[in-house]
Amino acid sequence: MKVKGKRIVYQLETRRMPDGRTTTLDVIYHPGAVLIVPFLNANQLVFIRQYRAILKEYLYELPAGTLNPKENLLSCAKRELAEEIGYGAKSWKKLGKIYPVPGYSTEVIHIFKAQKLFPQKAKMDDDEMIEPIVLTRRQAQEYFKRGKIEDGKTICGLALAGWL
Repeated sequence: MKVKGKRIVYQLETRRMPDGRTTTLDVIYHPGAVLIVPFLNANQLVFIRQYRAILKEYLYELPAGTLNPKENLLSCAKRELAEEIGYGAKSWKKLGKIYPVPGYSTEVIHIFKAQKLFPQKAKMDDDEMIEPIVLTRRQAQEYFKRGKIEDGKTICGLALAGWL
């Protein structure tokens, strides 16, 4: 069984395990994504407050987005930074990658640090409700401790950037 969505594909598959057993898996094929840790300066990051229709609530997150077909990682990161917070960056560094849900998805999120930000025209996607918000390191840590930052990819990005 195969179901194709806007950007992902769901498939029920049978796989052979290393010990020879077979198992049936729910698999979501995902094109991959990027997350950006945008430093306004050494003590401030630009977060977003984004409405997540699936959850019917707003989340505090770092800018992120899904790769388009044949798009390279850095181009995606630059596009998402401009779309979501209205900034470009002169300095980019890859911090790492994460597998957010390896039990059922092939998704890999590549995490970048962006510095030396400059204003750029924002162009949000039609299905997004996003408000940029600047937080200091202390504020971000307090938001995390109080459970206001719950997004897993954002928590990983903050950890890789040394903010948690």
